[in-house]
Amino acid sequence: MINNNFITIGQLSERSGVATSALRFYETKNLILSIRTSGNQRRYNTSMLRRIALIQVAQSIGFTLEEITQELSGLPMNKTPTKRDWERVAKKWQKDLDNKMKQIESLRENLTGCIGCGCLSMKKCHLLNPDDILHENGDGAQRLVDV
Repeated sequence: MINNNFITIGQLSERSGVATSALRFYETKNLILSIRTSGNQRRYNTSMLRRIALIQVAQSIGFTLEEITQELSGLPMNKTPTKRDWERVAKKWQKDLDNKMKQIESLRENLTGCIGCGCLSMKKCHLLNPDDILHENGDGAQRLVDV
């Protein structure tokens, strides 16, 4: 028998603000978990609301579903994660965000050099060819796109 800690997919959607189709997708990616009633209807523990909130926040700051899945795989699925669980995830993501911020900062600092560049000077391009790594592939254009 299902107790009061379980809600339907419609209730989960309403309370989280996430479409039922997205919830089903999250379930296929093992981001959230449901149990099935005798009539094969999904029921979700209310603890899934916190996982969904974390998924939404992580996506809004640029983490991919693959990155989110990797971190959430270490959290308990059948109960609300503890404060220590959340802190571990937060510390890992803070490091990842710091790295992303450094990349964005580099882009911002070097972007003005791209105006008029036309990428004719690939040895000097700090964005597409940092440290002239494309030189290892030989002379000439190394980044051709098929049209």
